[in-house]
Amino acid sequence: MQPQYTDIKDVAIIGAGPVGLFAVFQCGMLGLSCTVIDSLEEIGGQCTALYPEKPIYDIPAYPEVMAANLIKNLEAQAAPFNPIYILNNKIVSLSNDNGLWILKTDKNITIHAKKIIIAAGGGAFGPNRPPLAGIDSYEGASVFYMVRNKADFKDRNIVIAGGGDSAVDWAIALSDIAKSVHLVHRRDKFRASPDSVRRLNDLAKEGFITIDTPYQLKELIGDGTTLKAIRISNKEGEKDIQADILLPFYGLSMELGPIKEWCLDLYDSYIVVNPTTLMTNVSGIYAIGDIVSYDNKLKLILTGFSEAAMAAHSIYREIYPDKELHFEYSTTKGIPA
Repeated sequence: MQPQYTDIKDVAIIGAGPVGLFAVFQCGMLGLSCTVIDSLEEIGGQCTALYPEKPIYDIPAYPEVMAANLIKNLEAQAAPFNPIYILNNKIVSLSNDNGLWILKTDKNITIHAKKIIIAAGGGAFGPNRPPLAGIDSYEGASVFYMVRNKADFKDRNIVIAGGGDSAVDWAIALSDIAKSVHLVHRRDKFRASPDSVRRLNDLAKEGFITIDTPYQLKELIGDGTTLKAIRISNKEGEKDIQADILLPFYGLSMELGPIKEWCLDLYDSYIVVNPTTLMTNVSGIYAIGDIVSYDNKLKLILTGFSEAAMAAHSIYREIYPDKELHFEYSTTKGIPA
């Protein structure tokens, strides 16, 4: 039976990307408790799912930071406030009971919160799964759509499918610890950065990576949970590759999903907010990050960080209208117990 989170939290944050994680910290600094819900299996949003090994250059005080390290640091920054993470769950319904929001997920989990922050980037994310029979039974054991910890794949026979940055970057990153790495792509050319493609080809020449192009995935060979091989094919025929692990990197599907049914003001699939409070047209629901629209909006992570702070302060005033909020800098306030 799935757990029911009956404890009422101050804020339910929809989206565990960098902006959602920073919202946990900002709420925590004001003494507000949080539950975080995300459709992906891991926190971090696109930073984790699409480009964990890519450097980001426009985060203040970090001349360069890898996306995965940014998420790791944001998680650590939020940790003192003990957020509840509910991952691999999509919100399918929302209702309000006398001022209390009730959210239900596709896994029959129920969340109760006084306020809501939507930090869902471009909407709900899910992996684009390859059309292979029985793939769902291998997921989580032999088939993964993201890499959280490289060490989990040490000494394994890995097949990576895809032609973009994620596929190429992970082929390179895992080549030094895996038993073997095959990169399967339906075209001879890759859509990754030129430098990454150059490194990929160098490693292939040195025998650390095998590039299988132009091929497509055709069949999973195994016992239904554990892979033994993967059959790939092209116009000239088929061949089997020994494989313990399949990492399909075909990008993410993005959609607003049930958010469209929440009576929120939308502009071209973005949520319209008051830029001074980040509240939507529905009292008690706020939105921050790339999913937000207002005049001169900048789609930057640092903009989302600012919006997270503003939304947290707006929510505090909503929850405690009779309580005066004395603003203090973190240098003097420290981390609240």
